[in-house]
Amino acid sequence: MARNPIVGQTIRFSFEDGPMRGKTFEHTFEQNGMVTWRMLDSSTQGSQEKNPGARYEFETVGEDVYAVSYLSESGYTLTVVLDDRTHRLVAFSSNEKSVSVQHGTFDRDGDARTAARRPDTAPARRQSGAQPPAAKS
Repeated sequence: MARNPIVGQTIRFSFEDGPMRGKTFEHTFEQNGMVTWRMLDSSTQGSQEKNPGARYEFETVGEDVYAVSYLSESGYTLTVVLDDRTHRLVAFSSNEKSVSVQHGTFDRDGDARTAARRPDTAPARRQSGAQPPAAKS
């Protein structure tokens, strides 16, 4: 069995685009294979109550790249690809009616590398059917 570097960790996903743009969610990946999460409220530095949790699946994609997925009680599935080198993420959220792609960053409790993230490590983004933005003069 491959090493699971997220088990026992609390990881914050911060989204830069998509339906969750500007929002941060704190996820705690338990030893028993369950994940709980809550949305953090940046206006008060408080947070909503934690979700009751869901079973998650984890898989190593490549060196320092991981995928994690879970199905919430509300019927949404979140699948996130985490790049541990750049602390960038790509997330796919879906339910029976829609699917969306979101990009962002993540950090772990006590992870000093988070503060050292460089914005120029962001990969180019491709949106289905979208043209790249025009250069500004």
